[in-house]
Amino acid sequence: MAMEIAIGVASFQGDVEEHLAALREAVKKIGVRGTVSTTRLPEEIESVDAVVIPGGESTVIAKLSSYKKSLDVLKNRINEGLPVLGTCAGLIMLARRVYDRVVGETGQPVLGVLDILVERNTYGRQRDSFEAQIDIPALGLKSFRAVFIRAPAILETGPGVEVLASFADKPVAVRQGNILGTTFHPELSGSTVFHEELIRLATSYKSR
Repeated sequence: MAMEIAIGVASFQGDVEEHLAALREAVKKIGVRGTVSTTRLPEEIESVDAVVIPGGESTVIAKLSSYKKSLDVLKNRINEGLPVLGTCAGLIMLARRVYDRVVGETGQPVLGVLDILVERNTYGRQRDSFEAQIDIPALGLKSFRAVFIRAPAILETGPGVEVLASFADKPVAVRQGNILGTTFHPELSGSTVFHEELIRLATSYKSR
């Protein structure tokens, strides 16, 4: 019987439905057996083979996930090798250090598993959102439509972090082992390439 993988979208807050749709399409494209569902409770996080932390409000996501005791479970599983994709606010949640353009060091609860320094709200508020065409050589992509909505910026990367793509001289997509992170919203791009990469990581993780 073919292996079946389970992928969760952390559904504390944010653009959960868009990621669910992108993951379901990616599962079909790759041709693997897989289930895609929302993931919120610690026992749900324990049962998945990969997880997406979506964009939204990182402070709200952090508070809700801490309240549900899910943050610790998620951190432990990622440290044990669980593949994860964090986008925009999800990237902030993964970061080791978080800085805000206005208030400085935030002190907000984060997972601290990705060796980067992130600055929140680098490009301003919602009305300052924009799109850009970027190349992502590591994933074989040219002119990828990157959607930046109240996007953070990656100011520093540690030695174990691979920069997958840059825009305006700053990293916008990174990988560190089982961790993928983007400052933009790949689920709004019309491409499922990042979700496909996460599914490949999940397949390898489950078959270990």
